[in-house]
Amino acid sequence: MDEVLVENKTFKKINFLEKGISRGEYDNCKFINCQFSEFNLSSFSFVECEFDGCDLSMAKVNNTSFKSVEFINCKLVGLNFSDCDSFLLSISFEDSQLDLASFYMLVLKGIEFKNCKLNEVDFTEADLSNSTFENCDLNRAIFINTTLEKADFTTSYNYSIDPEINRIRKAKFSAIGVMGLLDKYEIIIE
Repeated sequence: MDEVLVENKTFKKINFLEKGISRGEYDNCKFINCQFSEFNLSSFSFVECEFDGCDLSMAKVNNTSFKSVEFINCKLVGLNFSDCDSFLLSISFEDSQLDLASFYMLVLKGIEFKNCKLNEVDFTEADLSNSTFENCDLNRAIFINTTLEKADFTTSYNYSIDPEINRIRKAKFSAIGVMGLLDKYEIIIE
């Protein structure tokens, strides 16, 4: 199948599981209220695109390029971003659900998560320096050998980050949120 180049196009309320979409490069496109759940997006390229109100849960993203891509009000449950093409990977998330997603070993310096649900997300060995986690639920998110230097967690909650196995130098936490750095000690603070 030949690959296509699609520029400056808006796709609205399309169920790509039923209709399909041509593999190729999508530049400056908008996907609004579209269904990609469990769809195979492998080897697609999205450049300066916006996904708004879309469901990409469990989609396959092997070698998929996301360059300057915004996800707004999207459902991305179980998405394995570590399978993506990591070259120039640049993504941001707002008002989205990413439960069970994986960012294993990715370099995502300065990534922004705003008002996101990040339950059981795997950030193992990822570089998230200078990242922002604004008002995010990080319940049971996995941080092992993760670089979180200068990351901002001041408004986020439910995280458990072990300072002994993660790099957290100059990261920001709220006074209440500091409890998430002490979980492993099982201490009681009243």
